[in-house]
Amino acid sequence: MTNVKTLLDEWSVKDLEDNSSLRIVVESCSELGNQSLPGIQVYWLGYILNYEPLAVERWAYQARKAGVTEYLLEDHSWMVHPDQYIKNYLILGDTLLARVEVKSRTSKPVVKEYALPFTLPE
Repeated sequence: MTNVKTLLDEWSVKDLEDNSSLRIVVESCSELGNQSLPGIQVYWLGYILNYEPLAVERWAYQARKAGVTEYLLEDHSWMVHPDQYIKNYLILGDTLLARVEVKSRTSKPVVKEYALPFTLPE
């Protein structure tokens, strides 16, 4: 079976300092990771982040170990400047969520969340 990608969301946050924008694309995929299971891909600045069961299971373990339910994926975020960033989170709860937070130099943070199409084993 081939991977079927469906556009979930596409948005951008404009920076009035230099008229640039930080663009985010979120797609649902029918097959991701080594197990070819459904997941979500987040695209930004040429990077791709896969929210697939094996990776999410590892991040959930790290979040529980740290005692948090909102786990910042530091290695999968762009936080070079304190006033301009793209932060990706895994949100633990009854429904697993992917959270994307974007801020430009001239905007307030824009936050969007997307439900993951799978659950984790207990």
